[in-house]
Amino acid sequence: MDIKEKIIKAFKDSEKPLRTSEVVEKTGLEKKDVEKTIKKLKDEGIIHSPKRCYLDLKH
Repeated sequence: MDIKEKIIKAFKDSEKPLRTSEVVEKTGLEKKDVEKTIKKLKDEGIIHSPKRCYLDLKH
């Protein structure tokens, strides 16, 4: 499972929007890798920010 898949799985398993630090905790990945991948996922339209500092999958 690559970084992108781990991050998406963390959002799917969560019932609420997550902060970047919570994604790092759930996946066990490096913070810089999570931040870089989240930016890519945002650009691809897979995740969005429903409120400041929180992220969630687009439905």
